[in-house]
This record gives sequence, structure tokens and C-alpha cells, in this order.
Amino acid sequence: MELGNFSVSLAVKDIEASKAFYEKLGFTVIGGDQTQNWLILKNGASIIGLFQGMFEKNMLTFNPGWDSEGKTLDAFTDIRVLQKQLKQDGIKFETEADESGSGPASFVLLDPDGNPILVDQHV
Repeated sequence: MELGNFSVSLAVKDIEASKAFYEKLGFTVIGGDQTQNWLILKNGASIIGLFQGMFEKNMLTFNPGWDSEGKTLDAFTDIRVLQKQLKQDGIKFETEADESGSGPASFVLLDPDGNPILVDQHV
């Protein structure tokens, strides 16, 4: 099962302070909108998202349909297919994608320790 591009989404208290900190570690902003309290930063193959006031806990994030540069892939497994496969394997969901649609959608599940995993398809 290919879940897509991986990043860590961090719930931050002060996006400007977090941005400055991660830039000192060599990360550069590659996306997002700081005026909307979210940024995407990259350092080599490592990608993190900074999100102020959008969710309570840090999350593992996967983006079906995107490569590590945020570019759309020619071929990928749609999020609805992934969701259906995971349901068949007995995975329980916190939120689900609308299986009747197409295009952008997301779902959230929790690992056995309660860590949230966001699968967020933008294409």
C-alpha cells in the first residue's frame, strides 16, 4: 500500500518562532501561507508542516498523489481505495473520506498509542 508523500505536521504555539527555529536547522519554506497560520518546510528529503491553532496534537501526514516536491504524480492510489482497503483490514477511522466522490479528500486514524495519522489527498 502506497500512502503517498510523508511529512510530520506539528501543532505549534507561535508559527513565527517555530519557522525561525527550523530555518536555523536548515529548513526552508516551500509552501503554505503564514498569514493563515500554516507553512510547509523542507530540508533535503525531510518535510515538516507548521500549523498554529489548527489541531491539538502533532500528526504523521501522508499525501496521496504528491511527490516530495508537492508535484502531482501521474499515477497514484486514490484515497478512497486506500480507505476501503484499510477498512477491510479492520482499521477504525476518526474521520472518513466521502467514498462517493473524487478528487481532494482526507481521513484520520489513530495508531495503537493514540497518535493521529492524517491521509490528505489534494488532487
